[in-house]
Amino acid sequence: MIEIRAMTYRIAGRALFDGADATIPDGYRVGLVGPNGTGKSTLFDLLLHRLQPDAGSIVIRPGARVGFVAQEAPEGETTPLEAVLSSDVERSRLLAEVETAAPEDLGEIHDRLAAIGALAAPARAAGILHGLGFDAEAQARPLASFSGGWRMRVALASALFAEPDLLLLDEPTNHLDLEATMWLEAHLARYPHTLVVISHDRTLLNTAVDQILHLSGRKLTLYGGNYDTFERLRAERRAHEAAFARTIDAQRKHMQAFVDRFRYKASKARQAQSRLKAIAKLPPPAAVAEDPHVVFSFPEPAKLAPPIITCDEAVVGYDGRAVLRRLDLRIDPDDRIGLLGANGNGKSTLAKLLAGTLAPMAGKVTRASKLTVGFFAQHQLDALDADSTAAEQVARAMPHLRDAAVRAYLGRFGLTQQKADVKARDLSGGEKARLALAQVCRLAPSLLILDEPTNHLDIDARGALVAALNDYPGAVIMVSHDWSLLEATVDRLLLVADGTVKPFDGDLDDYRKLLLARDKPVETVTVDANLRKAQRREAAGKRQAAAPLRKRVQAAAAAVDRLETERAAVERRLADPATYAADGAAVPDLLRAKADLDRRIAAAEADWVAAEEALEAMMAEA
Repeated sequence: MIEIRAMTYRIAGRALFDGADATIPDGYRVGLVGPNGTGKSTLFDLLLHRLQPDAGSIVIRPGARVGFVAQEAPEGETTPLEAVLSSDVERSRLLAEVETAAPEDLGEIHDRLAAIGALAAPARAAGILHGLGFDAEAQARPLASFSGGWRMRVALASALFAEPDLLLLDEPTNHLDLEATMWLEAHLARYPHTLVVISHDRTLLNTAVDQILHLSGRKLTLYGGNYDTFERLRAERRAHEAAFARTIDAQRKHMQAFVDRFRYKASKARQAQSRLKAIAKLPPPAAVAEDPHVVFSFPEPAKLAPPIITCDEAVVGYDGRAVLRRLDLRIDPDDRIGLLGANGNGKSTLAKLLAGTLAPMAGKVTRASKLTVGFFAQHQLDALDADSTAAEQVARAMPHLRDAAVRAYLGRFGLTQQKADVKARDLSGGEKARLALAQVCRLAPSLLILDEPTNHLDIDARGALVAALNDYPGAVIMVSHDWSLLEATVDRLLLVADGTVKPFDGDLDDYRKLLLARDKPVETVTVDANLRKAQRREAAGKRQAAAPLRKRVQAAAAAVDRLETERAAVERRLADPATYAADGAAVPDLLRAKADLDRRIAAAEADWVAAEEALEAMMAEA
């Protein structure tokens, strides 16, 4: 289906692809992955011939129909159902021809309509729209009555309905809730033609695709299997590369030592020149470079006595219209709560009520006197000052901090020293999300409310967020379509549906089963309060028990990095001819320092490995 050969593409002189190769046969369902900013969306533009490679070639099977989600959301008085049906261009053309065709041509037209399943098309289109959250009433409303996010769902439905030979999807779950995301995963897993999807949703990549195309180092590598398989294979590959790099480095040092010793000795000059040529042929160190690693670390909140929030018969809504009623809720300091329910049911309204940004219309909401809440919502990315740097914005929000402390604080959210001085308008979507999260956490909140925090984060950043949330000792309330994030961070589920909020008795797998049987009502059952409390206490205990080990792992890793930096500085001085000028008095001290650093690094690495193994053992028992 797709042949990419020695393809090179540059933007403003920077190569995104450099001699990249890949072959994707017909019928493969492929997940395209790689860190943000490496060129995944650019590859789609190249496949769609919106861009042309600077060298090499991209060939798609001649005659193949290529489909993608339109960048502009559909609008106007057309209904969602009409918009989706119109995406089948051949069906629309044949139906128009029926009205004007000569009688002798009607038989051929009707035969073709039957062949493409034209009669079943309305039911199929309605099924896709229903899966993406449009009930029968919504399917008949004009597109102009929907928000941009809902209209983008119609664009996605149109691409799925057309069933092209090659379907390209770029982050298709960004405008979806958890319920629609689950439906999409199942639908894509059955897609009958070739699929290439850019996604950072780990569950989708494990469920819907059978190949992973990895973009890294300006190259493309195709791995068989889902994302978990890819991660395992990549880890094995990197381990082999690291071992190979150590071997090459040892060879280089051994040969260089011979050259340095005998370069100017006549009887050994030929051998020295031979080793210089051999050194030049060794693979460069960059060939085994590691991917950058993102780290999050939330500030330590104050400890509060339970409960931190209670709602008694609360009613909440907008402009006098109630959205949620009869809210009887209790939030404790160790709660990890996931909010379930389709978009429009009131999850964000509940989040605003608990955050204190929306007052109850009736009933009572009681908060702990010293409670601080960090509320992350998607609109906060738009509220960033586009003309100010990350450091300037945090400095304004936290005027008590000096510049070094501001930068250290930003580092806790994966914003490096370099990114701290970049204006917000020039940050990537993921970097903006980290900056917004840093501002949300500036008061060390005891309760974090996160409304779709991962929309702009790549898989590595999502993993870092999971680790940080599991280390965070405060309460968390999460709204997310990212199944993996919910599964890894929450231990209590609330279902927002039918104008109220109730505990959901079961786990996410139970919820998935209920959603996949959409003709059956989703019921909630009140569970034993003491059992739930015990489960939450057990989950909190596991997090607290693991926290010291996680901190030990982080400290050991940081110690290794620091010591290796010190050793590299000593090695640079030992390699510098100026060090040996005059009497070379500094050389013995440098050699002793290097030997001491070698010992300390070995000890730190051993501590790191031991801590990692202990943490893995604890997680396995949990």
